Amino acid sequence: MDQTQLLAHCGSNKITREELRMVPTPEGTESHHPLAHHVIVEALAETLAFRHISVIRDEYAVSQDGMKMFGVLDLETAFEGFRFSIGIRNSNDKSMRLAMTVGVRIFVCDNMAFHGDFTPVLAKHTKHFSLIDAMSVGVDRMQRNFEPMRRQITTWKESLISEDEAKLVIYEAFVEEALEAPKHLARRVHDLYFNPQYEEFAPRTRWSLANAFTSAFKELDPIPQFKATAKLGSFLMSPSQAQPMLARTEGEISRTAS
Repeated sequence: MDQTQLLAHCGSNKITREELRMVPTPEGTESHHPLAHHVIVEALAETLAFRHISVIRDEYAVSQDGMKMFGVLDLETAFEGFRFSIGIRNSNDKSMRLAMTVGVRIFVCDNMAFHGDFTPVLAKHTKHFSLIDAMSVGVDRMQRNFEPMRRQITTWKESLISEDEAKLVIYEAFVEEALEAPKHLARRVHDLYFNPQYEEFAPRTRWSLANAFTSAFKELDPIPQFKATAKLGSFLMSPSQAQPMLARTEGEISRTAS
């Protein structure tokens, strides 16, 4: 199954990690110290390797003037049905801070599901900034959050929901506009959930419902697709959605125990 690709738009061009070395770095000032894009990526890769985390796939894009860089790195650290990924960005024109975000990439059904669950690195290019220290601290934070993210996905996979609950979630998402996504996708989400295309999503769980949403989002243009997918997790874990899921999970546990 294909992996999610980096969204390159607004004039950005995709290049390889080797080609990053040829992107020029501007001169610095007393208060602003530009960082070569390839140096940042290499520092991240070395920090991951030191912790025995391999990058199995990566891709990058730079703006036409070479000032901005965006990248996505898929990690070998994976659990059944999903994989962790890192998003990284840098700019040498002060337009944005150096940042690294970590998220879960769903690869079972070829989704555009990359978004950051948390951001362990967010830094300015100041005189005293240490790239090695920032990457070390960032990767350490990332590793500490692997388990909470894994538990969230496991909980979704184990959380059975009724047909009425699933329909209610879809209704709230599109009719009540609780999720920023086109209303016409409501029927598509409904069909994908109740008639799943993959055996893994046959169980009537919160995980299967999330997959129905992200699969339907593939019909959108890249930017609306990315925005809708990025907001899906918080919508599914909002109080109105989380409480019925929690109640049903506890009920299943009680019946099993008895």
